[in-house]
Amino acid sequence: MSIAEIVRTDVQASSAPPQARHPGRVLIIVENLPVPFDRRVWSEATTLRLAGHEVSVICPFGPDATATHEVIEGIHIYRHPLPLEAKGKLGYLLEYASALFWEFRLSLKVRRERGFDVIQACNPPDLIVLVAAVHRLFFGTRFIFDHHDLNPELFEAKFGKRGPFWHLLVLMEKLTFAMADLSIATNESYKAIAVSRGGMDPDNVAVVRSGPNLTRVRRLQPDPAWRKGRKHLVAYVGVIGRQEGIDLLLESVRHIVVTKGRTDIQFAIMGSGPEWDAVKAQSEAMGLADYVTFAGRVDDHTLMTVLSTADVCVNPDRPGVMNDKSTMNKIMEYMALGKPIVQYDLTEGRVSAGIASLYARNTDTADFGELIVALMDDPALRARMGDFGERRVREVLSWPHEAPKLVAAYDRVLAPRNKG
Repeated sequence: MSIAEIVRTDVQASSAPPQARHPGRVLIIVENLPVPFDRRVWSEATTLRLAGHEVSVICPFGPDATATHEVIEGIHIYRHPLPLEAKGKLGYLLEYASALFWEFRLSLKVRRERGFDVIQACNPPDLIVLVAAVHRLFFGTRFIFDHHDLNPELFEAKFGKRGPFWHLLVLMEKLTFAMADLSIATNESYKAIAVSRGGMDPDNVAVVRSGPNLTRVRRLQPDPAWRKGRKHLVAYVGVIGRQEGIDLLLESVRHIVVTKGRTDIQFAIMGSGPEWDAVKAQSEAMGLADYVTFAGRVDDHTLMTVLSTADVCVNPDRPGVMNDKSTMNKIMEYMALGKPIVQYDLTEGRVSAGIASLYARNTDTADFGELIVALMDDPALRARMGDFGERRVREVLSWPHEAPKLVAAYDRVLAPRNKG
């Protein structure tokens, strides 16, 4: 899908948000993904633009996002290079240092060319606060922290232990919360952390969930080729990293295929990440290569085709504080497409999915596999769960329900301050 098509579908998907009472100039900084391919950030940027704000975004280069500066739907996007896709601690240090250099340099360029009244920092990492601090000190710029990930917990999930870099992340998180005029939390768990650990006034924490875009996330014609001649298809989409638990999913696949002798189920794994080579090799070593398709990073049309073909979707995120407290976009997309889900029993997973999901005992890969098989053998249950999830997204969780909350948060931050 081209950038122009993405823009058209994203803009058409949401009803126009309310007009801002205090329109201003906004700079959004995100390192994790390029815009417009970061769905949450693009939804936020287009919402703010439609509400009457002037919006600029700083982000990295990415596939099909290689222009150093372009304007899409009135939003000015400034992109920078990253030296590598981080894998180890040194890799992350190099990535973050490079990104910080480019973010600061481009922030000066945006201030010179367009100006801004507010910086919105989208973590990870929390180091973006250092860029915001300079503009706050010298220009009085206001600061909004868009809290996407628990950075110290993300570090532990990736590397399994604490150390000097972990302590730095804790310090940066404290500084970020301390400097923020307002924090945007993606769920109530994150709000509680902003208040308890970040010391923020609850009135200065706005919950804006990452609701799916119902024009982009839509059913397409199923393609039986993805079933590889088998009766059923299970699908996963997301990052291929340690905390995403693809190794656990493969253990569940072995339980289904080898222990239970079920050869009628194919698995499709979509996404890429630092553990791609390891889990692909693991699949082959376990003798599962014929049953697991590693599709890699796919375009939106392919993604929606595979999910539309699937009978069940899975989220094998490894249980831990990070995943327990985080809202996963893939869960919302599965639900929007009316797909029943199997996942481990994590707090925010239950909050999002409710009875649209079955919940395996944490890290019990055999139980996870048994739940997949149970759903395959009960089409009526699959239909009931899928219907519930689809209705919940449309009526409660999709982005049009969240957009007014974002606009209200900006109205608060940009309201004239009393003098004296």
